[in-house]
Amino acid sequence: MGRLLKYTTKRLFFSIFVLVGVSVLIFLITHVMPGDPARMALGGRAPEWVIEELREDMHLNDPVYTQYFYWAKNALNMDFGKSLTTKRDVILDIKQFLPASIELALYTALFVAIIGIILGTLSGWYANTWLDNTVRVISYIGIITPNFVWAIFFMLLFGLTLNLFPTVGRFSPGLSYSNQITGLFTLDALITGNFVLFIDGLKHIFLPSLALAMGPLAQQARLTRISMSDNLQKDFIASVRSYGIPEKIIMFKYLLKPSLIPSVSIFGPTIATIIGGAFLIETIYNWPGLSRYGMNAILQKDLNAISAVVLVYSALFIIANFLVDVVVGYLDPRISMRSST
Repeated sequence: MGRLLKYTTKRLFFSIFVLVGVSVLIFLITHVMPGDPARMALGGRAPEWVIEELREDMHLNDPVYTQYFYWAKNALNMDFGKSLTTKRDVILDIKQFLPASIELALYTALFVAIIGIILGTLSGWYANTWLDNTVRVISYIGIITPNFVWAIFFMLLFGLTLNLFPTVGRFSPGLSYSNQITGLFTLDALITGNFVLFIDGLKHIFLPSLALAMGPLAQQARLTRISMSDNLQKDFIASVRSYGIPEKIIMFKYLLKPSLIPSVSIFGPTIATIIGGAFLIETIYNWPGLSRYGMNAILQKDLNAISAVVLVYSALFIIANFLVDVVVGYLDPRISMRSST
């Protein structure tokens, strides 16, 4: 436990260091983009003296390191300025749109973890059978096909042709979502006991989350299959089998845990894939999340909104990566032992 605590502390320090580095990078990128932020904020018809006054307020005439100091200070206070697109404080937009994106990412991660691991486990256990070959073909197709292609395919097939699932928004127009507790639509519906709203929310989130999950899901299944097949050949499995232990107990008690370590290890990059793919998926399904808001900000060159969206997603990715590292350190004590030495 002491080694795990030391390992967790080191990973936490490293995560904070990475977040600071990311903030510097975001600041530099947004400040080398063409265009005067003050003129963009006030419009082309604003008098020059008004623009110059705003430039002073925004510290745009100060050295770059001074600008970064004020920008980072404001960011720590959750002050990202006003959005050129919505004409509101960016932090209000984040509070409005972020829960929808988090909910979409959670359901996507659920699909990846459950379906990917189940398919990979079955494929590895029944290696070189028709089931294994089927899962491997599905995995290759899922990996090479972009998620926006899956999004359009699912929309056309399950939404427009079979009319099984809705393809726009978070809930049907006839329903109201007034009791916001966590901001997560389906969770709030469950808490308030509104099961009609809950089922409707599940129907709306199913297609976008499945489309977003297809690539990571296929990669998860493939990696789990490889790990299962490799561990099946290890000496400790042969030793366990020599005691006459039933195969099901061998799989769930002795084989599954070490086989899941590589799968859990790639969950950090998987979160990055989900976040990156959400920009297109939310736009295609008109999902009212932060990614769609960020896409509109990019098209409008809304620097305040762009920097805030990237910083928020970077922080979420770093937190997710930190949690994955802790879980992997718990599953495989050798990692925490190497890190603590």
